[in-house]
Amino acid sequence: MHSAFDLLEELLAEIAKALVDYPEEVQVQTIQGQALNILELRVHPEDLGKVIGRHGHTANALRTIIGAAGWKLHKHVTVEIID
Repeated sequence: MHSAFDLLEELLAEIAKALVDYPEEVQVQTIQGQALNILELRVHPEDLGKVIGRHGHTANALRTIIGAAGWKLHKHVTVEIID
């Protein structure tokens, strides 16, 4: 059975894989805290710009989607893109 965070990890990973040239290198890891849960997204160095987007628009959209999905689970969740 999948936990709620497993589903959020899968959602983020699938969205990221659709954006990048090296989908096999997409990795998502959850760091759970008391008040905030962080999903760390790692991609191939050449794909970093694709998940950040111009002026950070794509990264902000990812944070909005994952944050809304987390809100549905009554959790505060954010996305950090790790280079």
